[in-house]
Amino acid sequence: MIPLATLYYLLCYAWQRLPAPAVLQATEATPFHRPLELLTQMLLHATRELLRTGLPRSFQTQEAELRELRGRIELAPSLGRGLLPQGRAVCTYDELSPNQPLYQLVAGTVAALASHRAVPVALRRDLGHLRRRLPAEVVPMPPTAAIFPALRRQRPAGPEAFLLHLCELIYQTALPEPAEEGRGRFVDFRRDERLMARLFEQAVRNFYRREQRQYRVFTETIAWQATAPQPQDLALLPTMLTDTTLESPARKIMLDTKYYAAALRPRYDQQRLISPHLYQLYAYLQNVRPAAGQRLEGILLYPAATAAVDVRYTLGGHPVRIVTLDLHQPWPGIAADLLALVS
Repeated sequence: MIPLATLYYLLCYAWQRLPAPAVLQATEATPFHRPLELLTQMLLHATRELLRTGLPRSFQTQEAELRELRGRIELAPSLGRGLLPQGRAVCTYDELSPNQPLYQLVAGTVAALASHRAVPVALRRDLGHLRRRLPAEVVPMPPTAAIFPALRRQRPAGPEAFLLHLCELIYQTALPEPAEEGRGRFVDFRRDERLMARLFEQAVRNFYRREQRQYRVFTETIAWQATAPQPQDLALLPTMLTDTTLESPARKIMLDTKYYAAALRPRYDQQRLISPHLYQLYAYLQNVRPAAGQRLEGILLYPAATAAVDVRYTLGGHPVRIVTLDLHQPWPGIAADLLALVS
């Protein structure tokens, strides 16, 4: 299981946010034992930073009984309640307010964590202080499964996108259903290979986007070099989408990340590479068409768990490397290994 310090870097790169020295210092001063503690500290820091610069305000539609006219008078409820003879009316008006869904979600997540028994007492105390710093206009909204797709459709960027990712991961791993004793459930998501595979892929891709300038970094849809008697049958072929493509005038690297417990599997009493992974990379190399003068290469990258692997082949005329990355070393070593992999 990877160390929490490494997990923090992976989350930051996956969510396109540079690691914060304050969170790193807190992690070193009071070593966290579970991912929830780390996520809580990240939420505390990100929300404090947002409050320091001030919550953005936008026009929100309000409806209230008022003595002075404002905006649009709602005649039906005003007459139905007999308000007009009293010199009052129901009015609908727009007002600048920080009471937006994302900040309501943050407030609701902070409130839920502040009473969560899996969160250490010191962090719960900090969460309580943070709740009191949030503007009174922001009405806490408890996290639900439906709110996250709705907020993602708004395409938040920067700090807002980071907060949304944080709240969603906290919700998925710590908040939804009560456990048998009535406590909020907690899942150490480092054991969830599907979730960690997605984070590992995004983190590696965004690391290369941010930390080097030699290559253009993107995901690429590769067209099959295929024909069919019925052209419409070509639509039945599966989509080939790379995890990460790194491209320069001289090189094109198809890099696939695989978050598996080991890069080798026993077969007939002998350790062998995982065949579907190799077949997938080989299919990419056989169907992509590099530009003139480009050398096409393939890399399969695994986190090192049981044993380190670093083997090289030439498959279909293209260099291929299968290699593991030691995620238990300090982050500077991980970063250096990633950069050396494509140097």
